Amino acid sequence: MRSQRRRESVHKTTRTAAVLTAILGLVLGTVSCSGTPTPGPAADSAAPADSSAPSTTAETAATAPTAPAPQPAPPAPPSDPSATLPDDPDAFPRAGTRPLGWGPQQRDANAAARAVAAMTPEQRAGQVLLPFYRGLDHEAQAALIERLHLAGSTIMGDNVPRTPDGRVDTAAMHGVASRLQAAARAGGRSWPGLIGVDQEGGVVARLRAPLTEWPAPMSYGAAGSGALAGAAGQAMASELAALGFNTDFAPTSDVTMGPADPTIGARSMSGNADAASGFGVAFSQGMLAAGLLPAAKHFPGHGSVSDDSHTRLPVQGASLEQLRAKDLKPFQAAIDAGLPMVMTGHIAVPALEPGVPASLSGAVYAELRSMGFQGVAVTDALNMGAVKEPYPNDSAAPLALAAGADLLLMPANVEAAHAAIIAAVRSGALSPERLAEAAQRVVTMMIWRARAGAGPGTAPGSGTGLSRDVAAAAITVLAGPCDGPIVPASVRVAGGSAQDRARFAAAARNAGISVGAAGPLVSLIGATESPSSPAGPQTPADVAVALDAPWPLAHSTAAARIALYGRSQGAFDALAAVLAGHARAPGKLPVDVGSQPPGTGCA
Repeated sequence: MRSQRRRESVHKTTRTAAVLTAILGLVLGTVSCSGTPTPGPAADSAAPADSSAPSTTAETAATAPTAPAPQPAPPAPPSDPSATLPDDPDAFPRAGTRPLGWGPQQRDANAAARAVAAMTPEQRAGQVLLPFYRGLDHEAQAALIERLHLAGSTIMGDNVPRTPDGRVDTAAMHGVASRLQAAARAGGRSWPGLIGVDQEGGVVARLRAPLTEWPAPMSYGAAGSGALAGAAGQAMASELAALGFNTDFAPTSDVTMGPADPTIGARSMSGNADAASGFGVAFSQGMLAAGLLPAAKHFPGHGSVSDDSHTRLPVQGASLEQLRAKDLKPFQAAIDAGLPMVMTGHIAVPALEPGVPASLSGAVYAELRSMGFQGVAVTDALNMGAVKEPYPNDSAAPLALAAGADLLLMPANVEAAHAAIIAAVRSGALSPERLAEAAQRVVTMMIWRARAGAGPGTAPGSGTGLSRDVAAAAITVLAGPCDGPIVPASVRVAGGSAQDRARFAAAARNAGISVGAAGPLVSLIGATESPSSPAGPQTPADVAVALDAPWPLAHSTAAARIALYGRSQGAFDALAAVLAGHARAPGKLPVDVGSQPPGTGCA
C-alpha cells in the first residue's frame, strides 16, 4: 500500500483539494510531543547562529520600507500550488501550464531546459553552487559569481553591514544584495539568483535588530497553533523579502529525540512527528506567501542523532521502517504540500548506505525521490566537519551531484568545488546528463520564483507584535500555580546572560515587579547551564525558567518551573506577566521533560 502511494505521488501532476484539506487539517491541529535537550550551534550553513558570528554565506538585500506594515494574516494555502501565480498563456503552449507537483509549471521546466541546453559545462557547474564568503567584501564575491556563473550567494553574520551601535544597516544590506543579485544575473540571465540566509528564529538568526527577534521554533509546538506558525513564517519572510532575500533555509523539520540531541533541540518544532509535520508545513506556506523559498531540513532527520555534524559524522542507526514512522514524516508532509526544497543532512544512515553522509548518498536521494519529491535537493553546508574532513579539497561536490543533489550549499572553496565538478564530468565520474538535470531543477525553481513575483516586504521590526503573541501563547508552567501571582512584588534574578538578565529586569518592572537583592530567586537556565541555582547550592532557586528547550527543568527542585522557549524581549515580557499573575501560561510541553509527558501545562 505504501509503495503504491509513493509510485502514484512520483507521477502525479495535479494536487487534489482532498490532499490539501487533509494537510491543512494537520497544520491547524493541536498536537503534543516528546522532547530533546537545548540546541548547540546552528546545524546548517555552519558557523555559530548569532548574527555576530563569522559568516559563511552571502545575500542580496532589497530596500526596506520605512513605514510599518500591518501584521500579516495567517496564509491560506491554495488548492493548487501554482494557482496564485500569474499566467501568461502566450509564453508557452497551453499544455505547458500544468503544475509539476512542487510549485513550478511545465512551462517553467520547458524554459529551464532550453536555457540549460544552451549552457557550457562551466556554466552548468556554476548554477548548482551556492557559495558563502567571509567578511564585508561583497564586490569580490560579486566578481566570483560572475566569473564562475554561480547560482547566487548566501549571507552569514559577518557579511552583514552594521551601524555604529551594532544594528543591521538595512540600507547598506540592500546595496550588498542588489550587487550580488546583479552579478547572479550577469550575461543576460532572465531568472534571478538565489540570495539565501539561515533565519529560523531563536538561536539561528543571521540578521537581528532592527529586524524582529523571534523565539525558538519549539514555541510553535508549545503554542499548538498551525495558524500562528503560518503567520510567523509569513511575517519573518516578509521582513527578509524587504531586504532582498528570496531564499531562507528554514524551517527545521527535524523531530527532536530529547536531551541526547546536541544540535537541533529547540530548533525543532516538536518531539512528535505529526506535530512537527503540521507546524513545519504551515510555517513554510507562510514563507511562500511572502515570496521566499523555504527548505525543509535536514533529511532524513538530524533530531535523533547524538553527534553534531558541524564537527563529525553522526550515524542514524534506525531501520528504514523506523525512519518512515517518525523522522521522515515531516519531510513527507513537506513533499505532499508541494514545497520546493529539501535539504539533506550530513548524517550516515546504515539502513540505506553505511558510512556515507546522506548528502552524498545515492540511496538517500533515491529514498527522497521515491517519496514523491520533484523539487530541488540542496545539501547542508559542505564546509561542515562531517564532510569537509573526510572529503578534502571539496571533493564532496561532484560526489553529491552524482548521488542526486541539485544544489550544493557553501563548499569550503567554491573555486575548488567548481573545478572538481568540471574534472568529474571530463573523467566520466559525473555524467553530463546528471549535471544538466541538477542545473535544470535549480533554474526551473528560479524561473517559477521570478514569475510568482517577490512579495512587497514589510519594515524591519514589523513582526514584533506577532513575535510577542507567539511567546505569550507558548510559555508553559510545568510546576507552580496556574492562576494568580507566582512571585511577590520583589525578586532576585540569576543565571542566563547579561542581556537575558537586563531583559528580564525591564519586563519585570513593566509588570510591577522590582528586581534587587530581596525576594524569591528566579533562575534563568540556558541550554548548556546547570539547573541548580547559579547563586550556589546553598541558595536554591524558587522559580526555574528554561530559556531554550525545557529539558533542564527535569532536574530542577524549584517550586515553580516554567518553559519559555526563547530569549527575545517579548518572551521575557510574557514571563513577567505570568509571574505577576497578569496572564495565564497557555502553552503545553511539546516534548517529554523527565517524567512529565507532552501536553503538560496549565489547563
